[in-house]
Amino acid sequence: MTTLPPEIRTEIPGPRSRELAGRLSRVESHNVTCLVPDPPIFWQRASGANVWDVDDNRFVDLGGGFGVANAGHAHPKIVRAVQEQAAELMHAMGDVHPPAVKVELLEALIARFPGGGRARAVLGSSGSDAVEAALKTAQLATGRSGVVAFEGGYHGLSLGALDATWRSDFREPFSARLPEATRFARYGDVEDVIRVADSATEPVGAVLVEPIQGRGGERVPPDGFLTELRALCDRRGWLLIADEVYTGFGRTGRWFACEHEGVVPDLLCVAKGLASGMPLSACVGREEVMAAWPPSQGEALHTQTFLGHPPSCAAGVACLEVLAEERLVEHAADVGAAALRFLEERTAGHAGVREVRGRGLMLGVECREPAHAHEAVAEALRKGVILLPSGDAGRVLSVTPPLPIELAALLAALEILIASLP
Repeated sequence: MTTLPPEIRTEIPGPRSRELAGRLSRVESHNVTCLVPDPPIFWQRASGANVWDVDDNRFVDLGGGFGVANAGHAHPKIVRAVQEQAAELMHAMGDVHPPAVKVELLEALIARFPGGGRARAVLGSSGSDAVEAALKTAQLATGRSGVVAFEGGYHGLSLGALDATWRSDFREPFSARLPEATRFARYGDVEDVIRVADSATEPVGAVLVEPIQGRGGERVPPDGFLTELRALCDRRGWLLIADEVYTGFGRTGRWFACEHEGVVPDLLCVAKGLASGMPLSACVGREEVMAAWPPSQGEALHTQTFLGHPPSCAAGVACLEVLAEERLVEHAADVGAAALRFLEERTAGHAGVREVRGRGLMLGVECREPAHAHEAVAEALRKGVILLPSGDAGRVLSVTPPLPIELAALLAALEILIASLP
């Protein structure tokens, strides 16, 4: 799937996108899709690292569909796996009479667990699902409900995950329903984890961490941070939960970002790139930790109707195969390192850029002012490049393209990003 350059045929957004935005405004909750000051583009199709909108404008996608399309949009092998599975079995009874493909997915997933030890998993449909399962597992395994998470962290918006998500604008409207069992430490600071844990009102049972913060602004912690955190958890009898919903499956140039330091978490939350477009997630944990869940006697304590959804499981199996067969993890490491050097060189001395950072194909360009980032996102879109802002104030330009993107195509898109900066 060769990445094609942008091709813009209409104003952005085009007339069909504007018409669809008007229709959407009459039927969707006002809080979901932002329609001001300009409507979004509406996607029609996608392939590899390209997206076409309903007005037939072609874009290069530097967002990867929120970091989902690790194998590329509509990878033929994954599409075929979904089609064949859907034609044979669209739905099963995932926790009663499961589909056979659920077993195949779990075996393939467990084989990739960091460190190679024995593990078990609980499947879900979203990153929030995976985090909810991890928090429940931690409470069962330790008997303690307290959690230390980190400033800038994002773990989802369901109530349990929301309690561990840093941003107050997400939390405050629902504060009356939150358990407030989470305390937040400075990201990258193990000493602050100790301070926060020692002052917590709820006994701490787990530390929840993104090895690299995603929506927090592509923040990379100091070298050795995860190693020190693992040692601290071992000393205190806490579980280490690695939220790799964003960083997993090759995004940072390793299968999982915690592997950059050789750290084995107790619980691993994965989603997004697991199935490259189908809704699928998992909480994977060391077998002795997952043993805290009692054997099912006919009713599962944590489940959902679509657990082990057959087409999603088939997509997950195919995606894991594609990542290995096409060496996309290694490709992300090489292309990402070159892209990081390019961005550092091309933005050196730029008055509006505070920092360039990242690992693999998870890169961030931090602007000095949030307005500069938002202007760059809008201008890049007009030129045919899809970007997203990240960070608490939205001051970081997030670069998380599909992993198969060629270096030349990525650098050309990054030139557009740089030219779009105010």
